[in-house]
Amino acid sequence: MTKDRARPLLELLIQINREVAAALDLRTVLQRLLFAALQNVGGERGSIVVLDDAGKPIDATIVYGKSLHEHTTQQLRETVDRGLAGWVIQHREAVLIPDTSKDERWLKRQDDSKEQSGAKSALCVPLLARDQLVGVLTLVHPAPNAFGPDHLELMQAIADQASIAVLNARLYTESSRQARIMTALADGAAIFSASLEVREVWQRVLNQTLQAMQVETVAIGLIEGVEGSIVFHAAAGHNAGGILERRVPGGKGLVGQVARDGHGIVISNVNEDKRYADIDRFAGIEAKAVAIAPIQSQGKIIGVLEAINPISKSFDADALTVMTGIGSLAGTTIRNAELFEQLQKAHERYRELFEESIDPIFITDWDGKIIEANREAIQLSGFKAEDLHRMSIDQLHEVKWNKVGIEFENLRERDGNVYESVLHKADSGTVPVEVHVRRVEFEDTESVQWTLRDISERKELDSLREDLTAMIYHDLRSPLGNIVSSLDVLNGMVSGDETTRSILNIAVSSTDRIQRLVNSLLDINRLESGQAIVSQQYVNPQVLIQTSIEDVKPSAAGRHQTIETKIAGKLPDVWVDADMMRRVLINLLENAIKFSKAETSIEIGAKKDGQWVEFWVRDTGPGIPSSENKRIFEKFVRAKGKNRPAGLGIGLAFCRIAVQAHGGNIWVESEEGKGAKFMFTLPVMDGKE
Repeated sequence: MTKDRARPLLELLIQINREVAAALDLRTVLQRLLFAALQNVGGERGSIVVLDDAGKPIDATIVYGKSLHEHTTQQLRETVDRGLAGWVIQHREAVLIPDTSKDERWLKRQDDSKEQSGAKSALCVPLLARDQLVGVLTLVHPAPNAFGPDHLELMQAIADQASIAVLNARLYTESSRQARIMTALADGAAIFSASLEVREVWQRVLNQTLQAMQVETVAIGLIEGVEGSIVFHAAAGHNAGGILERRVPGGKGLVGQVARDGHGIVISNVNEDKRYADIDRFAGIEAKAVAIAPIQSQGKIIGVLEAINPISKSFDADALTVMTGIGSLAGTTIRNAELFEQLQKAHERYRELFEESIDPIFITDWDGKIIEANREAIQLSGFKAEDLHRMSIDQLHEVKWNKVGIEFENLRERDGNVYESVLHKADSGTVPVEVHVRRVEFEDTESVQWTLRDISERKELDSLREDLTAMIYHDLRSPLGNIVSSLDVLNGMVSGDETTRSILNIAVSSTDRIQRLVNSLLDINRLESGQAIVSQQYVNPQVLIQTSIEDVKPSAAGRHQTIETKIAGKLPDVWVDADMMRRVLINLLENAIKFSKAETSIEIGAKKDGQWVEFWVRDTGPGIPSSENKRIFEKFVRAKGKNRPAGLGIGLAFCRIAVQAHGGNIWVESEEGKGAKFMFTLPVMDGKE
């Protein structure tokens, strides 16, 4: 190269270097470089494709005349894969094409037809910085043979001079993008967690996404229902109203795919992508490009975040990274806000139930200080609310410390406790109460709930029943004894008159039943008061069963019923009050006779089960509802149902108290309409078998 040519070239390169080195923004550097090349080398249009460290295209700038030209991702991909730029990238060599119509390396487009612009000439050179390929510079002239070797040499010199500036701009842009991503995510983490109100969290996520992605519209869709439908509850930006409450069936559309697979999607041109269907469109929004990312919480997809139409016409390479990061941050905050909202609603509901309860309820702290009382509690106690707040729960009623623990430790370890006590009223009166106490969450604080139910009516009824029981026992026992004695005398006086003897036997049987009832009432009172069983002896279970059957045979015969006995092998003796346990079996047999239909059979049996002997009586009656299985063993309680025989509800209560006093257990197995099987166990004492 002559000195005459070298000096202008040097000045040109210095000028170009100044222009491109003065900027750090990649797009600006590319535009300046391209305009300089067109101005000094010539040509109608040109392009620069920028590559990453792996040789993949990440950006491009195209100039037609003096105007920038938009390109699509598909066009860029075709140029690199099948065009002249792709050949230069692969071979890292500069190329001069005098006539594009005669060179297969030129990717012919519709514009290259003879009817339009026809054949052209082209130059394409690699941008090498420190032996690293950072891009490809291409110039096109509208006429064939317009470029020659000198043009190629000048263009290569310009490319060599500007390569470092392009690399630096690319690195700067990548760093800026990474910084923007980190800033967006850091800002998002701080902004999202600043509120726990669900709708405000949605709005914060939308605003942050709009700012970070620089798009026209963003929307949040959450997965709902067992079918996994996605419902868009929040949106912001252009025509966001057309998105709200839009429901997409589970697994359908792009949002369904993202929710199912957990991977985001970026579509740069929805018109060229078959994956984008009608189900993905929103009313009033003409989508051109979309980005969709999953919203995750604790490894579970709970929804999707969608960004529509970037303002810059195309998404950055890091768009999906930003969207995915925001989705992960948003998921945790959205889930926390939803849980907080559910908790708030639960607290509100508890407060409503607390005030509307028909039972008096007191709330205390773990020191027993009353912190809240509902209307019923104030009304029952007679104290004003402000007075109650200065009291402790043990001032209000007699706390059963053996139930709750001296420092309420039993309430911390168990679900709760129930006991009876006395409430001290403001007017110095007292009210018998049943206390239900348990640990609760009240106003975000672990507290103790005391429900004090007024049992005055029940106590009065119990007192009447006890008086009636005492009256029956004391007032009937003496005359009943006289009747029994008189019947014994008459039994000895009556000789062969069968009619008279039959009537006498009926009287004897009836008095025996009355005696058993009176004795059962006496045993209930005695055992409930804590008295021990005094007259126990070893008795063979088979003897108990046989003597019980003898006592009920007349009743069974009157209904044409048969009693079947099933005893499994030789049974060990049990240590019992023989009369008391005989009455237990008689009670169960009489119930079976009473509730079974005529001309049916009743089964009584026993078997050894470890250190226990298990007895049972099975009937063919109407059965007992499962809800009544425990209740029927309480005093003065009878099983519910139509056409059931009348009774006092004493028999099964006596059976329960008598069996438990002997250390055993009693229960019933039944199904409505299929009879009942009453069972109880008695222990084999002292290893005697």
